[in-house]
Amino acid sequence: MPGTSLPFDEPARGRKATISREDLIAAALRLIGPHRSVSTLSLREVAREADIAPNSFYRQFRDMDELAVALIDLAGRSLRKIIGAARQRATSDRSIVRGSVEAFMEQLRADDQLLHVLLREGTAGSDAFKQAVERELRFFEDELHLDLIRINAANGIVLHEPALVARAITRLVFAVGATAMDSPPERDPELIRELTLMLRMIIVGSRAIASS
Repeated sequence: MPGTSLPFDEPARGRKATISREDLIAAALRLIGPHRSVSTLSLREVAREADIAPNSFYRQFRDMDELAVALIDLAGRSLRKIIGAARQRATSDRSIVRGSVEAFMEQLRADDQLLHVLLREGTAGSDAFKQAVERELRFFEDELHLDLIRINAANGIVLHEPALVARAITRLVFAVGATAMDSPPERDPELIRELTLMLRMIIVGSRAIASS
């Protein structure tokens, strides 16, 4: 009948009839960046960017919180893969620190929205976002913990509370990264130098405590 609206689940003309989780994640990533958090996105914005009716969103995610958590999980896996590869190439704790910092900063400057999500949502997002970021940080800490033990044991060196060393390093890198997003790329060499030195101080301090 003229003037009758479409059934709720039927896509409007020109809109996609089906959508995947990956399509919605890609749409959300196109909308965010270094100066916009996923927590500021609305469901309608994401649906419009994905070219679907808002109701179609619910076929893949319960709400925007669930989409944001999926983004954070994806960001964590992506960054762990990149930094993990840098750590595996390391032959000393000096190279593991420098290589990890350089890999982190390179990814930050690659306009990687996934990394921006991970850095922003720990402070700007909802409790669900913050819990997801905390989970990813603990994954980083656990992997770094094992690598620090591996590298130092190979050189006959003992660290005092290596798990705490890994935690201190991870938290410091992410804190610096969150502020580095708003600084010009020209500052990167100095940031890398300073951050590498601070991380080395943590490791040397751990060794000193262990030896005493």
